[in-house]
Amino acid sequence: MNAVALLVGLGPLLGWGLYPTIASLFGGKPTNQIYGSTLGTLIFAGIFVLITGYSIPTGMEFVLALLSGAGWAFGQIMSFKSFELIGSSRVMPITTALQLIVTALWGVFALGNWHTEGHRTIGFIALIVIIIGATMTAWQEHKDTQGSSNLKKAIVLLVIGVIGYWAYSAAPQAAHLDGMHAFFPQALGMFLVAVIYCLINVKKNNVFSTKSSYLQIISGFFFAFAALTYLISAQPDMNGLATGFVLSQTSVVLATLTSIYFLHQNKTKKEMVITIFGLILIMAAAAVTAFLN
Repeated sequence: MNAVALLVGLGPLLGWGLYPTIASLFGGKPTNQIYGSTLGTLIFAGIFVLITGYSIPTGMEFVLALLSGAGWAFGQIMSFKSFELIGSSRVMPITTALQLIVTALWGVFALGNWHTEGHRTIGFIALIVIIIGATMTAWQEHKDTQGSSNLKKAIVLLVIGVIGYWAYSAAPQAAHLDGMHAFFPQALGMFLVAVIYCLINVKKNNVFSTKSSYLQIISGFFFAFAALTYLISAQPDMNGLATGFVLSQTSVVLATLTSIYFLHQNKTKKEMVITIFGLILIMAAAAVTAFLN
């Protein structure tokens, strides 16, 4: 791995690591956050296509890429709703764990990953470790009824939302479409779902005339930067898929810690220690599942 490849591979660490914290800092409701961030992603993707000259896919490839982006937007709406309930510092490790589990299981049962019995045994143990790690990050030393209720509601939302994140990864694979060509139609699918969601809720919150919606464009640039650098990092002549994937997952550490320190989502000393151990478990198990492929 050369220095350039490593720097590119760490792009998602900054982009995805800072995205939830920046989105929370700019504030607004989930409608403001999803509208602004998807608009920012679409602008970024449009500039990318204009500069590079990558062709936009057509036919079923375009439809599947569009559905891929729509899936992500649905999952992210569920995440933003969960931010309101328990904060991004608790949401990010849980949603990352759920995505790792669903992606791994899809790889095993649909794509034929983990070919040997030994690989499958190690892989399923790693998934259990990911669940344990996510549980540790959500642990509270001083439990209260409201906090426990909000955590349960958030987990339900995130479990539903992970279906969308799964579609984000799976749809381009079904089309045999590489990430560079899928990038723009994915961004378009994200934005269309965001607009539909905002129109449904326009009476409660008119995002189209709210300042925070357009500030969220900046958070969208961070997301798009992470997505693009991950696609580049995963190329065989850079870091490859396995290493690129592991490097991208380091974003959960930054997302969690910046939420705690910049958004003041305070934890006790015990909670911090257990959270850090939980993050280490998630990262280590993610590395195992990636390299088993």
